[in-house]
Amino acid sequence: MRPKLPSDKGQDESDDGICKSMVEPQNYVCEEHTVTTGDGYILSLQRIPVGRSGGTSVDRPPVLLQHGLMMDGSTWMLLPPEKSLAFLLVDNGFDVWIANSRGTKYSRGHVSLSPDDAAFWDWSWDELASSDLPAAFGYVQDQTRQKLHYVGHSQGTLTALAAFLKEQLLSMLRSAALLSPIAYLGQMTSLLARNVAEGFIAETLYWLGLNEFNPTGDAVANMLKDICQKTGIDCSDLLTSFTGQNCCTNSSVVELLLDRKLQSSSMKNMVHLSQMVRDGTVSMYDYEDEAENIQQYGQPTPPSYNMTSIPNDIPLFLSYGGADALSDVDDVKLLLRSLRDHDGDKLVIQYLDNYAHADFVMADNAREIVYNPLIAFLQLQ
Repeated sequence: MRPKLPSDKGQDESDDGICKSMVEPQNYVCEEHTVTTGDGYILSLQRIPVGRSGGTSVDRPPVLLQHGLMMDGSTWMLLPPEKSLAFLLVDNGFDVWIANSRGTKYSRGHVSLSPDDAAFWDWSWDELASSDLPAAFGYVQDQTRQKLHYVGHSQGTLTALAAFLKEQLLSMLRSAALLSPIAYLGQMTSLLARNVAEGFIAETLYWLGLNEFNPTGDAVANMLKDICQKTGIDCSDLLTSFTGQNCCTNSSVVELLLDRKLQSSSMKNMVHLSQMVRDGTVSMYDYEDEAENIQQYGQPTPPSYNMTSIPNDIPLFLSYGGADALSDVDDVKLLLRSLRDHDGDKLVIQYLDNYAHADFVMADNAREIVYNPLIAFLQLQ
């Protein structure tokens, strides 16, 4: 059977991809790659091997950038090139690789399934951690013959933390930087996101047979409209309603984000995240049926991800914000408590009082505030 490549479905045929639309116009070399996961998803990866001044990619340490929920790899290039993390990293001597999670615009291929098939969307962030990240790590290591640095934002930190519990990934890891880290979600202060989670909205759509969570689709738009009308939440600025009051983003960057369009996830993933908000736990997906959980996991309740089991010698850089309504300060403190025995010289913690969730990838001053310290951290590892 011919594999369904990312251009087969769900992608605008006139869209040339991230390299041609986001990287090459800034005069950087860019390569498009694909990797197939163990469960058959065909993921796109972009590589920026050298800076504008050229040179060779030999011996440049590779760094993999992983976006968050409803985003794709363009996350790392929304800011002007002199301020965007992807370009700053390559100009500072790194071999930059950009991941795109399954279901997003450039990763909608599968060896046998179409995005029109319900089975294509039968996954949550469990599979992003157990399949997508190992596939990307393995591919980059095979291409570069080096261990990787990793930078994740939002959901990209949750999947990394879960994956770090698997030794196969640790053997390929050099260090990790986690921006707006998410492990626990029980104290999330975003009223809009909490209403989505606690109102069982995601489950309702799932039960109605909607398998793809398309944030720009009619079903999600109607859901948000209903929540805003019933709860009195000010939804005139949806980005702020979800993320918190971002201190340092400007309108042109937000417009670029919206022009690129928010990306799809699976409805099952949204249900999984909702379970975390309601239960305050970090566990695998709960089928909410003992027999089904036993069939999937061999026990009546889903296994927990034990964050205290993350090895103490992984070099970690964590940056979180006081105004973040998704990665709440108290939830981050729970994560930090799990890391309290981490080797002191392997853990850097940065707290930014006025930063909210989107500031970490869209703030005008992110280079000075976050990226310069992050790059200095990576260069020491």
